[in-house]
Amino acid sequence: MTKLSVNINKIATLRNARGGNMPNVVQVAKDVQKFGAQGVTIHPRPDERHITYQDAYDLKPVVSTEYNIEGNPIEKFLTMVLELKPTQVTLVPDAVDAITSNAGWDTLKHKAYLSEIINECKHNGIRTSIFVDPDLKMIEGAAHTGTDRIELYTEAFAEGYGKGDENSVKPYKECAVLAHSLGLGVNAGHDLSLENIAFFKNSVPHLLEVSIGHALICESIYMGIENVVKKYLQKLK
Repeated sequence: MTKLSVNINKIATLRNARGGNMPNVVQVAKDVQKFGAQGVTIHPRPDERHITYQDAYDLKPVVSTEYNIEGNPIEKFLTMVLELKPTQVTLVPDAVDAITSNAGWDTLKHKAYLSEIINECKHNGIRTSIFVDPDLKMIEGAAHTGTDRIELYTEAFAEGYGKGDENSVKPYKECAVLAHSLGLGVNAGHDLSLENIAFFKNSVPHLLEVSIGHALICESIYMGIENVVKKYLQKLK
């Protein structure tokens, strides 16, 4: 079964819009795990406009499944990760002012930079993953950095599938096969939803984990978060 890691950034966005502590991100993290999610993902950004660095520390004691922290490994981010030692760190090449992740790493151009960070994280017992576009050359480049896994950036698939183009999954299938042959674990995330997750999971081999936040939280407004988490788990079997 492909593991579901719930990204709770949007819970923090809602909390921050009003101030105070409602909804409570720590309680939501406890709840999604109780409902069956096998991981919790956060993506703190430098301006802390949703998940804050303090949230990252507050969540550490309550994540009993897998704790995945995503982000651009600027000095502040990397310091936090090395202190918290989450299960996994996912390296994402975000611009400081990015609304959301919009591209994967150029693993050829940034090989030395990524290798140094990955080596330090692995030395501290943290599993590493690199956010990449579905490009075979980028997968090959990732393998040379020493990373444990890749996370396939799935926006292009989601957009194509939403327009009825089932062939939009083909590059992801090819990349997953190559990654597996190179000894890399395969994760995926971005714009995956209840509408497309079963097709993606059934089409892409060796898929270990999906990280889903925006769609899952939006769907939960209508159907309830416990119900939605269980729907994802059913589709990922």
